[in-house]
Amino acid sequence: MMMDDDMENGGLGPFQDQPRTFPNMRSKPYVPLVFRVLMGINVRVLFVLCLLGLAVIFYIGASTSRIIVFVFSICIITFVFSVYLSKWVLAKDEGPPEMAQISDAIRDGAEGFFRTQYGTISKMACLLALVIFSIYLFRSTTPQQESSGIGRATSAYITVAAFLLGALCSGVAGYVGMWVSVRANVRVSSAARRSAREALQVAVRAGGFSAIVVVGMAVIGIAILYSTFYVWLGVDSPGSMKVTDLPLLLVGYGFGASFVALFAQLGGGIYTKAADVGADLVGKVEQGIPEDDPQNPAVIADLLQVYHNEFFNSCCNFSTFSPEFRC
Repeated sequence: MMMDDDMENGGLGPFQDQPRTFPNMRSKPYVPLVFRVLMGINVRVLFVLCLLGLAVIFYIGASTSRIIVFVFSICIITFVFSVYLSKWVLAKDEGPPEMAQISDAIRDGAEGFFRTQYGTISKMACLLALVIFSIYLFRSTTPQQESSGIGRATSAYITVAAFLLGALCSGVAGYVGMWVSVRANVRVSSAARRSAREALQVAVRAGGFSAIVVVGMAVIGIAILYSTFYVWLGVDSPGSMKVTDLPLLLVGYGFGASFVALFAQLGGGIYTKAADVGADLVGKVEQGIPEDDPQNPAVIADLLQVYHNEFFNSCCNFSTFSPEFRC
């Protein structure tokens, strides 16, 4: 009440800039469940499992076409190169403690935001997968499916599997892009204190990491589905479907990728806009805090818009490579 009276009477003085000391309020870093499970596995066992997975993928690809093997090889090379880029970026220093403290606050907010958003997306994806399964289970089959002997149940399982894989690959592409960008931002600022060239190198390589992962995840996901369905359904064999009809089974992949991008756009946009308005109303209008001053907590939340945009662009660009979708 006293603050309201002061504001109405014009008695609220200007904001007194305080020494910019930020307590270390960094909470425990959030690690997704999948990563926690992988981190709990012995390194040698995990290495053997990865080799077995690669062997299975290349075996299926070899049973399909030499082109698929070439595509798998290129995707593996892109992932190895993206690991190199991420290590190069993360090896840079974060600058003075004041920069690291603000970066930690933004990083903590970004991880909390993605923890909430990914939880909602996973629940909605599972629910929508059940809806898709029910629709395909009771819909009429196409002439191509009847000629190839694919029943309603098989079509439903294929579409749901493609949908979940598309959502998973799109989510992974967006998350790793955010994970690197939220750590690269402070390193770019630190490098800019030394030279513009070094800052540009860090920024370009951090963005290149996200771009390479997006393309690699999109291509390898489609290639895995294509080769798996080719071998499983016996495409081009007598009494089976033609290879020209096989892309029709990949529609669910693009739908799953676009589903994650849709949530990233709507949920993240509402969040960042609310933080932006809150920072202006409470910080600038009521308290007189300068523009984009990190002493205003809403500014930290508003800065998450950068990483929301990184996540949305990653998911959206990923979906562009998927069939039947353009962002």
